Amino acid sequence: MDDEMAEIRNDFLAESQEMIELLDQRFIILESDPTNTDLLNEIFRAMHSMKGSAGFLGFTHLVDVTHRAENILNKLRQGDMAVTQQVITAILEAIDVVKLLMADIKESGTDEHVQTGSVSQKLDQVLAEGAGASNATPAAKPSQPSSADLSSAVAPGEGPSALPKLGEILVSDGAVSKEQVIEALDKQESKPPLGQVLVEMEAISLQTLDIALHKQQQGKAPHKGDEDQTIRVETKRLDMVMNLVGELVLGRNRMMKIGTGIEQAHENDPLARELGETLAQLNLVTTDLQLAVMKTRMLPIRKALAKFPRMVRDLSQKLGKQVRLELQGEETELDKSVADEIGDPLVHLVRNAVDHGIELPDERVAAGKHPEGLVRISASQEGNSIVIRIEDNGRGLQVEKIKAKALTKGLASAAELAAMEPREVFNLIFLPGFSTAEQVTDVSGRGVGMDVVRTNIRRINGTVEIDSQAGQGSVITIKLPLTIAIIQALLVEVERATFAIPLGSVIEAVKVTKSDIKSINGREVLNLRERVLPLLRLAEEFEIPVDPDRGDYYVVVIANGDRQFGVVVDRLRSQEEVVIKSMGEYLTDIKGVAGATITGEGKVVLILDMTELMQYARVGYQASAAV
Repeated sequence: MDDEMAEIRNDFLAESQEMIELLDQRFIILESDPTNTDLLNEIFRAMHSMKGSAGFLGFTHLVDVTHRAENILNKLRQGDMAVTQQVITAILEAIDVVKLLMADIKESGTDEHVQTGSVSQKLDQVLAEGAGASNATPAAKPSQPSSADLSSAVAPGEGPSALPKLGEILVSDGAVSKEQVIEALDKQESKPPLGQVLVEMEAISLQTLDIALHKQQQGKAPHKGDEDQTIRVETKRLDMVMNLVGELVLGRNRMMKIGTGIEQAHENDPLARELGETLAQLNLVTTDLQLAVMKTRMLPIRKALAKFPRMVRDLSQKLGKQVRLELQGEETELDKSVADEIGDPLVHLVRNAVDHGIELPDERVAAGKHPEGLVRISASQEGNSIVIRIEDNGRGLQVEKIKAKALTKGLASAAELAAMEPREVFNLIFLPGFSTAEQVTDVSGRGVGMDVVRTNIRRINGTVEIDSQAGQGSVITIKLPLTIAIIQALLVEVERATFAIPLGSVIEAVKVTKSDIKSINGREVLNLRERVLPLLRLAEEFEIPVDPDRGDYYVVVIANGDRQFGVVVDRLRSQEEVVIKSMGEYLTDIKGVAGATITGEGKVVLILDMTELMQYARVGYQASAAV
């Protein structure tokens, strides 16, 4: 029984979380469209359903808060109260408390650890003020059922003998007698809705009618094709399937390697040809299976963006600014693991755009702009990457201000700053401890936000760049992989060691001689088409003994945003699809390594973290250039 209740509770939490996300968004829309009765009815039904489920599970605090909010919503949809900013703010505060109650239920199984007295008092006050204002209105028109609520009460042409389903529900609930329903049907002139006649007869109240209509809607048999075609699956089960597919991909790679060797050794053997054809079919099916499993883990990015309309609304009110949020490409899909990791970086970036980017209305008007600022979040798929852009039409970044701050904090020398392009200067704000805020607030200015952004995005093999124009606004571009479980990689060799470099960061590979490699202040560089690339030798990084007489090498050119550097290797082996495996808790601190994989030859190979390696190469080159 305990297991069943735990499962019911988990289902309730999952469904309620979806409702809360829905309510946050719907209230923001309602604030700009206060006369939208369909929207009000949708919000009321969501709150009512949440209250009913909480009551069944015995969460009394949650029932209390949702019931009070439901009372206000009922007054709003009946027209007894006006939709004002004060009312919406109070209900949104109630939703915040509901979120805390949900977190308490998830953690402890009860909702008794969250104080709800303050928000309950505020909701009661809003309800009393709204009712008082309504009562003070002269000749207030009694609220009538809306056509949306009563349209399905009875179909044209039905007579007393039909006893429509609405009537059956009202009779079975004891709200009215069968004779009253028959009498109401007899009184229908021009076939008005049955519910409206019953209310006018004072046989039932509006609340009773609403409950009956809700039951009627639930009782309708779904049309074929309209039935729910989805099931809820735990993420850990999908992770398990994804892991098994990863193992299958590794096995496929191994078999393809062995099969190719057998075909070359026995090219005239019919069995070898059949083996090749079978392996080709296995390769095709494995690839299709891999894509299908990856798609089961894909979520529309709107899940990650759902919190931002509410966040921008609250933040702009707090800062005294007018900000409009636009969301584009909400249907763009990305892997759930990527979606989970991108949430915090996006919060930091949007908060910075509202706080630092968008000016106060007076400042915007003085600069010839509209008093209302714009923040736009857009998402799209470009190749094997998801591109997210956060744009604003605010004041933009000030190059000289960033340089001065970087110089003051010792993050770069005057010579380095003078040689930097504007985009390189903008990217300095991602360094730890950098902030241009004049004062620390609870919104921003602590110098940790942008560093967290870059760290979290790098963790999922993504990149982030900034572009800005003073007085016009800024654009932050984030590139993320579709999935972080299976990637294309370039296998390279250094002596007898093999490494995998993610192909997404590779620009090109060039063959060079020992004489092509130069030295600047003790740091090796390569002049490639008039561009000086700092070089990093994997042999030195991983302390691999090398042949000092070797005369030729390969340099793999790596890019991260607008920065590039070269990795010196002995040989290029192949391009292969690899499955990223964790190094385990004892090996997580190895710098420059993202994980490991098993090649088609059955060999364990380290997958390099090119972002970390590039950071070391860049720092070393800058330090030597400054000497």
